[in-house]
Amino acid sequence: MAKYVFVTGGVVSALGKGIAAASLGNLLTGRGLKVVLQKFDPYLNVDPGTMSPYQHGEVYVLDDGAECDLDLGHYERFTDVSLTQDNNLTAGKVYETILYNERKGKYLGRTVQTIPHVTDEIKRRIQLPAEKDRDLDVVITEIGGTVGDIESLPFLEAIRQLRLELPPEDTCSVHLTLVPYISTAGEIKTKPTQHSVAELRSIGIQADFLICRANQPIGDDARRKIALFCNLPPEFVFDGQDVDSIYQVPLNYHQQHMDELVCKRLDLDPPEEAELADWERMTRIILDPPDRVRIAIVGKYTELKDAYKSISESFVHAGIPNLVGVDLKWVDSESLEGREVGDRKLAEVFEGCHGVLVPGGFGDRGIQGKVNAIRYAREKRIPFLGLCLGLHCAMIDMARDLAGLEMANSAEFDPASPHKVIHLMEDQQYIEMMGGTMRLGAWPCVIKPDTLAHRCYGIDEVRERHRHRYEVNNAYRERLEAAGVVFSGTSPDGSLVEILELPSHPFFLAVQFHPELKSRPRRPHPLFRGFVRAAVDHREGSCGEAAEARGDA
Repeated sequence: MAKYVFVTGGVVSALGKGIAAASLGNLLTGRGLKVVLQKFDPYLNVDPGTMSPYQHGEVYVLDDGAECDLDLGHYERFTDVSLTQDNNLTAGKVYETILYNERKGKYLGRTVQTIPHVTDEIKRRIQLPAEKDRDLDVVITEIGGTVGDIESLPFLEAIRQLRLELPPEDTCSVHLTLVPYISTAGEIKTKPTQHSVAELRSIGIQADFLICRANQPIGDDARRKIALFCNLPPEFVFDGQDVDSIYQVPLNYHQQHMDELVCKRLDLDPPEEAELADWERMTRIILDPPDRVRIAIVGKYTELKDAYKSISESFVHAGIPNLVGVDLKWVDSESLEGREVGDRKLAEVFEGCHGVLVPGGFGDRGIQGKVNAIRYAREKRIPFLGLCLGLHCAMIDMARDLAGLEMANSAEFDPASPHKVIHLMEDQQYIEMMGGTMRLGAWPCVIKPDTLAHRCYGIDEVRERHRHRYEVNNAYRERLEAAGVVFSGTSPDGSLVEILELPSHPFFLAVQFHPELKSRPRRPHPLFRGFVRAAVDHREGSCGEAAEARGDA
């Protein structure tokens, strides 16, 4: 029988419940237990696929095509376990399921209510992974939002019921709270945590463990005070102090014996002790790399870094084997708008940058700025990596400048363009529903030998995650190939372009998919690893040229 860990948050949102849950999963996995994580969100959207990045941050996509919360990215990165649509649930999905069942007559003769129907569906979804995989040891379920929010009440009630129904040693509650430091008083305050735990108890849930988020150590006195008023042993109150890298968090928890205490609480006898030497070495490189490079990310949601969370983490991963730290310069693509933007301004923007990445996105805002950035990287031989929309913009740039198609564009941005080098997929032509209808999930890609893509991957076929509606227009492939473009990755039948590159350039590569979604700290994605290596080479070449110009070389 699987054990269940419920992770909740109190006082304020954005305390890092996802990182806390992922870190616990990391430690339990390291002890040889089979662990899976879930994220339950109380909002009424069926999934976050139609939400603006400013509302929700990055939409993370799984192999099976599920569009889900960005915390699932943390889960996969920290545990290296590929998740499915069973690992993310929203209140909208719960109500959609219940209303569908009601219309089918499943509840015939009964009034459909929050209790028992909504809570029963939530409990069913909590236990679903363990029902599908009888070898699972632990299911960790994170509840989005903050205790006290009206939206999360059905989820918390479902947890209360499940903890009552299962043996006491089969469940435990981990509650994450804020312990603020009041500078005028010169001390930390435990009262918000006490109120948050009291709120949780009023719902019928006693927290078994507390993680106290703070910007400095909480100290033994505060720990004992919190334990006393929250009805816990002091050793069950963990210090969740701010750290420089999220990859330090499992190490911090392990030092406080969190994994050992959780295993004891759940009556688990893990087959191994947590072996973290490799994770510690990795973290040391992240915190103190021998060298650094700088990458410009030219995007349209740069005000909210969580919109590109997987990309920024992929650069952390790629820096490890290259023994460098990657500094990111966030460039608003709208600031580079207009075809009249000259090289002087672009040179100022990209000064000191050793690579340019153009990420995915939707809509025509900031597109010309992305095209201008790609042209500059291409002409100045700066390493370039384009992701999804980045490939579309690269096609527009090269069609205009290399193939002579001056009015080339994407049908998404200019339906009247005479040269739609990017067009709507045929099976997307008549779709009216917006949610979950794009080309989603992992699809195969065959890679041409003797290409940059093949040198990065080192294999002939890969499966990468997609999230888009528009594709390269095959009618223009021959003309672009004649201009020097190599379509180095395609679908197995050759009908869909997956990767393009310019062999005449040191590193110019764009992909239709999202490689950042499959990068892991212990397994950096090959394209990011290769791109960072190219950035290192470019920096060293630039330094050499600069030194030669000064007479130092």
